Amino acid sequence: MDTAEFFAQLAQQLLLSAPLFLLIALGYCLGRFAGWPESVNEGLNRFCFNVAIPCMLFNVMSKFYESPPVDVRLLIAYFGTCFVIYIIGRIVAKSVFRLDSISASVFGLAGIFSNNVMLGIPVAIILLGPTSLASVALVLVFNSLILWTLVTVSVEWAQNGSFSLRGIGKTLVSVLRNPIIIGIFTGFIWSFALHRPVPQFLASPIGMVAQVAAPLTLITLGMSLSRYQIRKGLRESSAIGLLKLVLMPGLIWLLAYLLHLPREESQVVVLLGSMAVGVNVYLMAQKFHVLQGATATSMLLSTILSTVTTPLFMILMGHFYPDWP
Repeated sequence: MDTAEFFAQLAQQLLLSAPLFLLIALGYCLGRFAGWPESVNEGLNRFCFNVAIPCMLFNVMSKFYESPPVDVRLLIAYFGTCFVIYIIGRIVAKSVFRLDSISASVFGLAGIFSNNVMLGIPVAIILLGPTSLASVALVLVFNSLILWTLVTVSVEWAQNGSFSLRGIGKTLVSVLRNPIIIGIFTGFIWSFALHRPVPQFLASPIGMVAQVAAPLTLITLGMSLSRYQIRKGLRESSAIGLLKLVLMPGLIWLLAYLLHLPREESQVVVLLGSMAVGVNVYLMAQKFHVLQGATATSMLLSTILSTVTTPLFMILMGHFYPDWP
């Protein structure tokens, strides 16, 4: 691949993903300049997370019986990398920035917790196609459970010198009550138990709601980002961005290659790993009153930079990843 071809493909990928980030920009302008109140943003967020996205994922998973089986090695590639990056993040937080244990836990989480729902799903649809959503859903099922458990244990250890089964149990219950997880599980149960399409009188309204999920989610994300400002913590947020946008997807790619994971699943997990820092990281920073400026800044900057870094990873994988037999 020569230089001209590379930049032509990069431009094509950027054009493909441009509508997504224009929708984010629209939401940002509505929140920052048009005077839309925060209550509208909160209402749209609730609708997206509790209704629209679960409907879309139910729609995908209810047809799971029609799809080829998903290679579970993608979970090893994705979450194995998460553990490694989390450890690296904590080491960097303590040795470079001299952060305390709770701040280091939040810093490490920022390096691994992707915005896979509001950003990852729409980007995967555009860059990899709707068939990628089954693999995306598999990652989403385990994402909250594994990563929140990891951080819960880490923070409890920092606070008390130990961790409790009660804390892990509360995490598990909250994950199982998550509407997105419910949408995935109910769709999968329908597919596994019945092996038939959803009746039209149900499929039609679910499908109509599912169609608005991706664009409405992106507009809502933009409105959410308009509430944060780049104020402080630039050194910490730059380090978080390096971990999140470069090291994490690069290490996922390496691990996927070592596992001989097929190209399609490998592209899904690398794409998800390359997504911007998720808003849940900022919520945790607020909860513990640490790194609030750095996490807000890292969310904004990583969202902007991922418009280039994610398509770049997809192009490189398309050319330099083998098709395993």
